[in-house]
Amino acid sequence: MLEIRSLAHSGFAVFTERTCCIFDYYRDSPAGGSFDDGVIDPAALAAWSAEAAGREIFVFVSHHHRDHWNPVVFTWRQVCPSIHYVLSYDVWTKEEAVRMKPGQTRNVGGAWVRALKSTDVGVAFLVRVDGRALYHAGDLNWWHWEGEPEEENRRMERKYKAQVALLKGEKVDLAFLPADPRQGEDGLRGLLFFLEAVRPRIAVPMHCWEDAEWFERLRTDPALAPWRDRLRILNRRGSRWAE
Repeated sequence: MLEIRSLAHSGFAVFTERTCCIFDYYRDSPAGGSFDDGVIDPAALAAWSAEAAGREIFVFVSHHHRDHWNPVVFTWRQVCPSIHYVLSYDVWTKEEAVRMKPGQTRNVGGAWVRALKSTDVGVAFLVRVDGRALYHAGDLNWWHWEGEPEEENRRMERKYKAQVALLKGEKVDLAFLPADPRQGEDGLRGLLFFLEAVRPRIAVPMHCWEDAEWFERLRTDPALAPWRDRLRILNRRGSRWAE
């Protein structure tokens, strides 16, 4: 069983039989919202956890940018006392949490977690839970920008490819990958390279700024045609995909 819920931008909840992994949650309105609204209801999390023995909840924060994290996640501990928090080293909080730097691996509850170095700030996460390998890139991306000095764009390319190379041989079941419309014609570079290099079974584009035209391009761009059966386009907050 694998279920994904879109929680806006780069935020997702991933359910397996025994785990719920929440990545980069930041938008917590409307008040009283549910998964259908792309909002985490702590009571619903607690109810899910109580349905079967041994279920675990993990919250991952890839970096401190305001579109990737919200301190509200720590209030969930009030109703889910055994929840696990895994934060990038740059996220400041006094709350109890596991902090990770690039290159580190940790066992957290029933999860194995590896942190990769972002090409922006913070980390990306490779997470093994419940027999699945999940990858969330955070802001680890091939950030090629028109107008940037060519050497800077080449340096970015080298940094990105070096981190992706660390995943060689990994059998990734599900990957959340940036595809940013602000990059224009270069917005698919990182996504396409990762798909070819790692070949995840399922890939979900993210960091799309809820741009309807961009989501349509992700559905129809010929460059993505070879990967169409692996791509899942969750273009609406609260969108659900499951198998």
